[in-house]
Amino acid sequence: MTLSRSRRSLAVIALLTAVLAGCATGGAGLPEVTVDGAAPTPVGAQDPAPSPSAPPAGARDCDPRASIRPFGTRPAPNRMPDGSTMAAIHRRGTLIAGVDQNSYRFGFRDPLTGELSGFDIDIARQIAKAIFGDENRIQFRTVTSSTRIDAIRNGEVDLVIATMTMNCERWQQVSFSTEYFTAGQRVLVRRGSGIAGMDDLGGRKVCASAGSTSIRTIAAHPAGPVPVAVSGWTDCLVMLQQNQVDAVSTDDSILAGLAAQDPNTEVVGARFTDEPYGIAIQRGRDDMVRFVNAVLEDIRADGTWARVYGAWLSGLGGGTPAPPAARYR
Repeated sequence: MTLSRSRRSLAVIALLTAVLAGCATGGAGLPEVTVDGAAPTPVGAQDPAPSPSAPPAGARDCDPRASIRPFGTRPAPNRMPDGSTMAAIHRRGTLIAGVDQNSYRFGFRDPLTGELSGFDIDIARQIAKAIFGDENRIQFRTVTSSTRIDAIRNGEVDLVIATMTMNCERWQQVSFSTEYFTAGQRVLVRRGSGIAGMDDLGGRKVCASAGSTSIRTIAAHPAGPVPVAVSGWTDCLVMLQQNQVDAVSTDDSILAGLAAQDPNTEVVGARFTDEPYGIAIQRGRDDMVRFVNAVLEDIRADGTWARVYGAWLSGLGGGTPAPPAARYR
């Protein structure tokens, strides 16, 4: 290991220690960490980010919330129809789910247990329970915004549930369930920055995860912010803490999790996008889409969705909302 890498490792360890201490005590914000007067940059950061490519032709001609309707009665656990995608999963013995580990409250690794936890994790467990009768018959594989579509298309996972916005461009690459959560893009800044929203960020650096819808929205904003791309959302928080960017901009649900980890930050401005989250499944596996939609219908109706929301997302404020209504073609 070189001296510079050793210094960077020490800085990262110090920062992670401060994050855990701040979360545990709810005290003051995190200290700035510098090495030889220069803060380390997260691995893979793109500053500035390359200009996102334009959506392909026809990528706006759909209703992104409209999935395919389940039919008949959902099969009982351990009774998957012969020849179905679910039967193949059952024979394997586990559901393989692509999830995030960098979105606090949705998909994150609990520092006390080492286990993946969060709203998305619990929803994925409900699908495993519907197949096996056991929510623990599941294998999690971590994905990022830039790798999750390939993970589905290459068959590395059975589904992805990772705060993934449904849009017409993505519908051309994967299939989606009905909407299971609604978010909207906002801005996270340091307290006292004077920044009230995206209109105040012209010519200033704004961080988002590579491969997300957020990075394209930042690049296209009329104010002219400078997009900076990283592999995960916690990298954006680190860059904000180290004054390497002026703001982070993505879905308000994700930003609320970042703000909860550092009380010296705040979410500002109104929503300026609409972000419906869906569970991604490989195209052509309509039986799996219908099955997942049936599971979502059940957990909306029996109170499971509200219970999982209350367990992880009550900190978003405003009480527990009704789950998004299913919309079918």
